[in-house]
Amino acid sequence: MAVLPLLIALLSIIFFASSPLAKAAQYSVLSYGAMPDGKTDSTKAFAAAWSQACASTQPATISVPKGSFALGQVRFQGPCKNNAILVRIDGTLLAPSDYGVLGRAQNWLIFEHVNGVTISGGTLDGQGAGLWSCKNSGKDCPSGATSLEFSNSNNIAITGLASLNSQMFHIVINACQDVKVQGVRVSAAGDSPNTDGIHVQSSTGVTILNSRIGTGDDCVSIGPGTSNLWIENVACGPGHGISIGSLGKDSQEAGVQNVTVKTTTFTGTENGVRIKTWGRPSSGFARNILFQHAVMTNVQNPIVIDQNYCPGEKGCPGQVSGVKISDVTYQDIHGSSATELAVKFDCSKTNPCSGIKLEDVKLTYNNQPAEASCSNAGGVASGVVQPTSCL
Repeated sequence: MAVLPLLIALLSIIFFASSPLAKAAQYSVLSYGAMPDGKTDSTKAFAAAWSQACASTQPATISVPKGSFALGQVRFQGPCKNNAILVRIDGTLLAPSDYGVLGRAQNWLIFEHVNGVTISGGTLDGQGAGLWSCKNSGKDCPSGATSLEFSNSNNIAITGLASLNSQMFHIVINACQDVKVQGVRVSAAGDSPNTDGIHVQSSTGVTILNSRIGTGDDCVSIGPGTSNLWIENVACGPGHGISIGSLGKDSQEAGVQNVTVKTTTFTGTENGVRIKTWGRPSSGFARNILFQHAVMTNVQNPIVIDQNYCPGEKGCPGQVSGVKISDVTYQDIHGSSATELAVKFDCSKTNPCSGIKLEDVKLTYNNQPAEASCSNAGGVASGVVQPTSCL
């Protein structure tokens, strides 16, 4: 009778010994010379820890303990010999305060050609205020570095991360598949230029959940080649709202399709839900888009499609957008507009917007019904729609 419990115990030991958790190799950045004093350059230490974790044939954990770690540019290159690397951050990573160090580097921390990487916790401090001041003064300044980018990578998770004061974009997902971003906090001054919270492009299967984003630019920006994107329970403000685009900058461009944005709030933002395209020829498109359950509070342009984007009036005056926008649904959108015009569909003359649906939309301006404007837009309205539909 005593044999069975003994057999179960032996099997459980064997099972645990063979599980990934039991085998995960541990690499602390402290072991490679990183110093949590906020001053000592720990770039080489982080690169060395990554090199070891990437070369491991078993799952690996890179641990970053509490404290502040000064870092220059770090490139986390793959492919790796395992598909399960956890970067566990308990401390703060500090970018150089001198924006000239990274200003022309495009990226601060970049992961390329990796599979199965998770970043958990921690704070990234891009220390971008100096560069913003330079840009806002009208001087000739570097464009700035993105704080965190994943490029040409699969099966990525970013969870519980805080990103502060990036020089430029905070988080970029480029040419990736199956990415989950959850519980992130992104923060930069409302007047900080080009500090998009999360930018997604040329990627499929990206999910962004339970996050709070306040910057000087787009809360989430969605670039060409994005498909099967799901955004849910995201709070935006300050900033420019959630934007698909700008699209159509190039004459040959991948489209955007199958995007769901639901249960979002916009507080004091320039836009709510926006689709923006250049006013010039392009093969691009945006289709099968759902904006659902959004609350607007004092938003300048709660619902907007702008197909006449032409910054500086260069390269597009007198032309019309070739981007085809179709099957866009706005469902249960309500709240307050900071301007009288709460719904604006300014679509292309040669490629009118089609399949636009407004369902249960209620937007007010100064506690009065707001207004709507349509140009070259076709679709239907149902339920209670205020302002009165112009479709």
